[in-house]
Amino acid sequence: MHSEYPIGVFDSGVGGLSVLREIHQLLPNEDLIYVADSAHAPYGDKPKEFILERSTAIVEFFLSHGVKAIVVACNTATAAAVKELRSLYHLPMVAMEPAVKPASEQSQTGVIGVLATSRTINSNNFRILFARFAEQVNIIPQACPGLVDQVEIGELGGPETRELVAQYVEPLLKQNADVLVLGCTHYPFLKPVIQEIAGANVKVIDSGAAIARRLHSLLNHHGLLSDAGRLGSVRFYTSADNGKANGVISALWGCPVETEKMVETLQDGENLRAIRLPG
Repeated sequence: MHSEYPIGVFDSGVGGLSVLREIHQLLPNEDLIYVADSAHAPYGDKPKEFILERSTAIVEFFLSHGVKAIVVACNTATAAAVKELRSLYHLPMVAMEPAVKPASEQSQTGVIGVLATSRTINSNNFRILFARFAEQVNIIPQACPGLVDQVEIGELGGPETRELVAQYVEPLLKQNADVLVLGCTHYPFLKPVIQEIAGANVKVIDSGAAIARRLHSLLNHHGLLSDAGRLGSVRFYTSADNGKANGVISALWGCPVETEKMVETLQDGENLRAIRLPG
């Protein structure tokens, strides 16, 4: 493994661009490969087995491109698949965790709300996180069906999006939450609407910057930080129609980009559990 190899970052769709942005800002010399699995988004309502198979297929795609590290920029994929992925693939891998720790430190009321997908909220990872901070703060989880879909089509501030955000945020405010944790990488793109509905006295935080710092630390530990004296490249892949993806990803990234079609290295119909998983 070489320090000039790229880093793979993936999400169920375009939400992980919020994490990619933080990584690119902190590690500007690194070459990055991003995969939006938008043909199968959202992951939040899919079975664990399906999410594991998609995550495995994407990791195999990254390996075919010679990555030196992988960032699972998806809370749902982290909850459903990262344990198995780490047992299978022995390279640096960073996964998501809702920003409950900083939220607990910043809350004045002792009540924080966590906006996330149903899969994330019902995961063992979240239960462990909940238990770790349960004595310090009252954590109120709020599943948010439909928000990922709105980001996937680039509807960040329209009436339907605002109505959904209000539906999920207002019950948390009524329970005296003064910090809202964005527990899905799609949700930072809705932060202006969430903040407006929550009000200026409520803090809205996510994990993107912390994930970028964790990646920096891990690469440094393994001697894999790029020392190239140039700006790193960023390549965007999608499993969906890349003609449609160009517009949404360009809008979220902040400049025009050309996406490429993700060509999977595993054959359709292969039994990934039989091939990749132990036992």
